[in-house]
Amino acid sequence: MAQMYFYYSAMNAGKSTTLLQSSFNYQERGMTPVIFTAALDDRYGVGKVSSRIGLQSDAHLYRSDTDLYFEIAALHEVEQRHCILVDECQFLTREQVYQLTEVVDKLRIPVLCYGLRTDFLGELFEGSKYLLSWADKLVELKTICHCGRKANMVIRTDEHGNAIAEGAQVDIGGNDRYVSVCRQHYKEAMGK
Repeated sequence: MAQMYFYYSAMNAGKSTTLLQSSFNYQERGMTPVIFTAALDDRYGVGKVSSRIGLQSDAHLYRSDTDLYFEIAALHEVEQRHCILVDECQFLTREQVYQLTEVVDKLRIPVLCYGLRTDFLGELFEGSKYLLSWADKLVELKTICHCGRKANMVIRTDEHGNAIAEGAQVDIGGNDRYVSVCRQHYKEAMGK
């Protein structure tokens, strides 16, 4: 029976690596997975999912106005799809998360979503909020803070490495802009 999974974490926990490994596992068994990623994140090239350890794959792009159910149903009609993998799923809209539940419930295709739970202010992303609410399975991927404890928060930093406490929710970047930390070090960095 198909289900929807939400794999979430702070940055640098291996979400993209895990997604790419899942894709490989399906392909190795003669199955056809489909990878989607957010169009607004083009750090590693347009239509690419890349991991920091060097793995990479082509991906279909989604924007905030993409009808994912329609896109996936059209692909599935041409060739059977066995799994949908969504990277950067925190950028999904409420409607898109609903569309993915329809992929699971109507098309009976498993959907595996990978993304951040919260932003640099500790607030849920829209996609993450609805995935936490509607996914069948929630899986936390863990990374560590510099102190050795589990990192579950993300700090956005300026060019000098100082924590930033305001700004737009989305500012695409990697290790140059974000640091994963435990809650205690998040509060200290944010002056709370």
